[in-house]
Amino acid sequence: TESLADDKAENIVTIDLASRASFADRMVVATGLADRQIAAMATHLLEKLAAIGVKRVQVEGAGGSDWVLVDAGDIVVHLFKPEARELYALEKMWSADLDEPV
Repeated sequence: TESLADDKAENIVTIDLASRASFADRMVVATGLADRQIAAMATHLLEKLAAIGVKRVQVEGAGGSDWVLVDAGDIVVHLFKPEARELYALEKMWSADLDEPV
């Protein structure tokens, strides 16, 4: 989440999935206000993950999308524009496991 905060992401929330899902242990949801900001957030996150040795990372929705997904295996990061975040409401779907906002 530090990388996202450095890129001025808003409303960064982490959700513990360890006991509820098999696809990841943790989900991070954050908001970016513009395409360029979200693209920069994803790029910087990929750079940070590579620097710590995470090799299997997939990105979906890059390039002008309202929603970019960065799948780093045990951690999945969703980067939304505000309207898409409200529409998909992932926090509500997983609300029982919300951690404190960062």
